[in-house]
Amino acid sequence: MHTRRHFLHAALGAGTALALPPAAGAIEPIRRNGRAHLRLSLAAYSYNRHLALKGKAKPTMTLEDFIDVAAGLDVPAVELTAYYFPRTTPDYLARIKGRCTRLGLDVSGTAVGNDFCVAGAAALRTELDSVKRWIEHSARLGAKTMRIFAGRAPRGEAEEAVRRRCVAAIQEACDHGARHGIFLALENHGGITATAEQLLALVKAVKHDWFGVNLDTGNFHTADPYADMARAAPYAVVVQVKTEAFPAGKPKEEADLNKVVGILRRAHFRGYVALEYEAREGPKTAVPKYVAALKKLMG
Repeated sequence: MHTRRHFLHAALGAGTALALPPAAGAIEPIRRNGRAHLRLSLAAYSYNRHLALKGKAKPTMTLEDFIDVAAGLDVPAVELTAYYFPRTTPDYLARIKGRCTRLGLDVSGTAVGNDFCVAGAAALRTELDSVKRWIEHSARLGAKTMRIFAGRAPRGEAEEAVRRRCVAAIQEACDHGARHGIFLALENHGGITATAEQLLALVKAVKHDWFGVNLDTGNFHTADPYADMARAAPYAVVVQVKTEAFPAGKPKEEADLNKVVGILRRAHFRGYVALEYEAREGPKTAVPKYVAALKKLMG
């Protein structure tokens, strides 16, 4: 079937190197019909200090507790980060989905950690298999998107070569996402996606209707983070809003949320905007204030 973004046929053979896709031209930004439509979500990562399963201290919240908190804050949706699932059995995923449904919450998306820049076919296959499993978990949860990472170029490898490897891996993962109705959303998260130029060089090389950007508003540590957000916003399928900004060469500062929302509106963004709180103040006191602020700004 012909689509706006042609598939690149790249795959990993068992024990073989990743096939590299041919050079590709730029894609167009996502076509959006009508006015911007911003829907608020709350990312579980906002409560990382309470939810982390791998830290020295025992978690003080469960994923169920987080869902209850989100419902109490009257947000429409939650973003469920993979790191906080104690297990991913079908019965547990159904339990989490059921809890969200009973409380009137959508699962806006999930978020996983992966590295598609890793060297070696076996290591890359492990990363791909993990992402594919989480695509299936996300479909069970009723999620709409799944956040993925690109990664960092291994020492001694040229970024262009690493990008080509990453593009092929994303392409294969998107094929799996399409079969399960899950959009894969690439985050600007350092490494080979640290700047808008790097992010879009990768995004424009992936030709797939089930792919877009997870725009993280706190992850452009550049001369003008807001200008870079504006460049990436037309390709976004989901957004994570941070409460701080990190302009290059300057101290971190409070994010201008009004400016962020304006950027999304001008891009006619239609989708979920997840608050992902990471600042110093404890989330139990800070998150309610930022949720209220975003509700007011988003209307």
